[in-house]
Amino acid sequence: MSKISLTSRLPDTIETKRLLLRAPDMSDAPALQELANNKTIHKFLARLPYPYTREHAVDFITNLARAENEHAYAITLDNALVGVMGLHLADADIPELGYWLGQPFWGNGYATEAALGVLQAAAAAGFSAVTARSITSNRGSISVLLKSGFAIVAENVDDCGQHHNVPLTHFKWEKDK
Repeated sequence: MSKISLTSRLPDTIETKRLLLRAPDMSDAPALQELANNKTIHKFLARLPYPYTREHAVDFITNLARAENEHAYAITLDNALVGVMGLHLADADIPELGYWLGQPFWGNGYATEAALGVLQAAAAAGFSAVTARSITSNRGSISVLLKSGFAIVAENVDDCGQHHNVPLTHFKWEKDK
């Protein structure tokens, strides 16, 4: 499957029992900036800048969220943004799941519910596997991934960026398992 098929095959929206996942839009910018501008969230993510400014939110919405190798969803609850989840294709044809939730929304099962929706959409789009990574100390994220059907496939120490020398756990989800 080529990189272009990530954006062309995934649905624009995903509905779960409580959530609507949709393309981020400019109305999300204030909440995106407020929720993402959080040191606790930042310390677990490789791709989220801190401090997270309105300019970062606008750039994410207009340039990054729906790029050739990126298909991000605004996770919304009752029309309010609670986080972001998406699939990213780097060099392989297996997409990687990435996500974060605003801290006020942790512990309610929203990340697992959203992940299950995205994985179902990925399977329907023809992807038979999805990968994910988590900092090993991030027990909440590891729990979400395991509850979503991912299996631990490796552990190593990251060698780049803000997570240099930080232990990472690698996961893989497979459609028929």
